[in-house]
Amino acid sequence: MKTIVLMGNPNVGKSVVFSRLTGAQVITSNYPGSTVDFSSGRMCIAKEVQTIVDAPGTYSLVPANSAENVAAEMFASADLVINVVDATNLERNLYLTLEMLEQKKPVIVALNMWDEAQHTGVIIDVEALSLLLHVPVVPTVALSGEGISELVSRFDDAKSPEEIRPMTEEERWVMIGTIVKSVQQITHRHHTFWDRLADASIMPLTGLPLALLVLALAFMVVRVIGETLIGYIFDPLFELWTPVVMQVSAWLGPGLLGQILVGQLFDGQIDYVQSMGLLTTGLYVPFAMVLPYIIAFYTVLAIFEDSGYLPRLATLTDNIFHKLGMHGYGIVPVCLGFGCNVPGVLATRNLETRKQRFIAATLLAMCIPCMAQTAMIFGVLGSFGMVYVALVFFSLFWVYVAGGLLLHHMIGGVSPEICLEIPPYRRPDARAVAKKTWMRVHGFLLEAIPYLFLGVFLINLLYAVGFISWLAVITAPVITGWFGLSAGSTTALLVGFLRKDLAVGMLLPLAMSPLQLVIATTLLTISFPCVGTFAVLLKELGLKGLFAAVCFMVTTAFIVGGIMRVVLLGI
Repeated sequence: MKTIVLMGNPNVGKSVVFSRLTGAQVITSNYPGSTVDFSSGRMCIAKEVQTIVDAPGTYSLVPANSAENVAAEMFASADLVINVVDATNLERNLYLTLEMLEQKKPVIVALNMWDEAQHTGVIIDVEALSLLLHVPVVPTVALSGEGISELVSRFDDAKSPEEIRPMTEEERWVMIGTIVKSVQQITHRHHTFWDRLADASIMPLTGLPLALLVLALAFMVVRVIGETLIGYIFDPLFELWTPVVMQVSAWLGPGLLGQILVGQLFDGQIDYVQSMGLLTTGLYVPFAMVLPYIIAFYTVLAIFEDSGYLPRLATLTDNIFHKLGMHGYGIVPVCLGFGCNVPGVLATRNLETRKQRFIAATLLAMCIPCMAQTAMIFGVLGSFGMVYVALVFFSLFWVYVAGGLLLHHMIGGVSPEICLEIPPYRRPDARAVAKKTWMRVHGFLLEAIPYLFLGVFLINLLYAVGFISWLAVITAPVITGWFGLSAGSTTALLVGFLRKDLAVGMLLPLAMSPLQLVIATTLLTISFPCVGTFAVLLKELGLKGLFAAVCFMVTTAFIVGGIMRVVLLGI
């Protein structure tokens, strides 16, 4: 069985070509020894099953980051390489092509986005390009499937050309110039609306307001999709599950086992949010509260990626995030985190180094309230005036900035610059979006759900043995003295570890002033991640990294709470 590897620059449509070749039989996993994701699948060619691997996008076989290092290793193990090239940007893409041809690997070139090249006035002599490269070149339009069958039929023609010798970087660029001049012509065309939009979306003056508008619309879409899935699918399913759990509760009766499996009953009934049993909250939180928003966010994220907007957003925010120890792709965990912190933490894998991932995950868990918590913040403070809601988010924003600056200087390691090829805007393919969403949701179910389940179990056990109650008594002097809050808010802050939105709601009966509520809701976000995020942080950062992150959160919450007490309450 041969291994066929798809290689190419980022944003050349490589994943869509992969999807066309493999259909639905796809596995997504981490490359051994790294946190870099890659996809593999199978296809049958001439009654033989072949392995197809979608390597991470790379600009060169000389790696500049972990993703490019994985791509280079995959290239070395390939029996056949499909080099996916952006037909609208031939000069940039041919550098990697020549590097691969110099290694004497069998290569076939898929000249993708052929329709966009024609629309933009780029004319390429395919036959001449094939003769100059000494390998088959096939024009393709992966979104529509045009040219894919011809690409597969030419696999046997792929060869390792002996005419192309190893070159220096300068020699390579000279040869690229000669090739492009020989095979490509650019015809005149006027700028379209999409051209103007592409320019406007990357210039700070117009791009930042546009980004705010796009993100606001995205959050609205995610909320509508998530709430619809919860209201019409997941909640009705758990209504069918309730009699089963009630029967289990009756069988087990009172005791530790019943407390762990079913949890606490309220007026003789199950409260899936507060009961904290493995069969109640342990199932309801990940499947009925987190999963719907994950499905919605991953769908929107896939649309952003395939439309070409995500690279623009990353480039637009790169200068800001680089000062915080990350780069432009740090915006992705933030966007996901506003829906649910769990997929936000998982999205930190887009960042290359451990330093970047630690900073992104820690700041996310500290400063980005999920959608459920955001709704509760508006519910608790909105009646007093929107200025109090604005105070909470204003405080979280500056904690994010200050925390990023501090962590950037405290943590060793590198934060490499972002290097992105910005593609033109494209129409996302519904099947490609659906497939990418399913692959990510499937990965979440396999990777995050066990840790969420484990987290609920551990917290339930701590409640059952009285540890949480003991902790509430110990921390009460800090809550009332240093933070200036009422004694009853101690329990709410501790419950925030289980459900932050529920904890915000517990502040209402405490008769605190609006400014005290601002302090309390801000501290709820900063102080500690919810149990789901805590569990995923453990998986992504390891025990040592999680301990460091939690120490930073608690210390920051202590300092910020004291400052807010002095500034807002004057005591």
